[in-house]
Amino acid sequence: MPSKRKSLMFASASFTSIFSFVIICLVLATKNWVSSTISFTSGTANMTMLYTYGLFEGHWSATVVHGISIPESSFQVADLLDNGTVKSFNIVVIFLLVLSLLSSFLSAGFTCYNAVSNPYQTFLGPVGAYTWNSISGICILFTLILFAVNVEANELSVQLAFNTSPSPPSRLYKLSNSYGYSYWIMLLIVLLNVATIIIIVFYQKARYSKRKEQERPMESAPKDGILF
Repeated sequence: MPSKRKSLMFASASFTSIFSFVIICLVLATKNWVSSTISFTSGTANMTMLYTYGLFEGHWSATVVHGISIPESSFQVADLLDNGTVKSFNIVVIFLLVLSLLSSFLSAGFTCYNAVSNPYQTFLGPVGAYTWNSISGICILFTLILFAVNVEANELSVQLAFNTSPSPPSRLYKLSNSYGYSYWIMLLIVLLNVATIIIIVFYQKARYSKRKEQERPMESAPKDGILF
């Protein structure tokens, strides 16, 4: 049976891993990743379109220069991606999130297991928890970078606008993007991964210090006392 200290610390690490897993599920399920306002000329009219979307779906609405509005409509992101580069980036982002989700799940399993037992295999202990949390954190950081690159450099919102606009845009003259909570909350996932690692590091340091204290009386004992 593990010590009380180990059970408590690994239970705390398990909580942060489970919380990370839940947030990744939320990030995948929500569509408030980015909101884009796109203004362009279509035929003889100026039009402003507002997009809010995530990895899988979103919604848009439009206003023509004279105040005529087009009601909000939903769309599937994958159905509107014609550009191979943009589509590939989107697929990679989804893959990284799924990998991070799996890593958080395994981290939760490993930390729960360590909270109730003392595994013999090294990888089932702290090493495994370090590994899965590192993979999860790295995947999230790459997700943040690649999604922003897809929106800003590859102009993901513009492609969506071209494929949903009632009439083909002839000249784009204004584009602004703002990232929503589904995007920024991923920073919390990274912090939770770091917190899990820190908790386990503190446990290992405390265990090492305790072991050294137990060895110290033997090291400091008189040599003649050891002989008899």
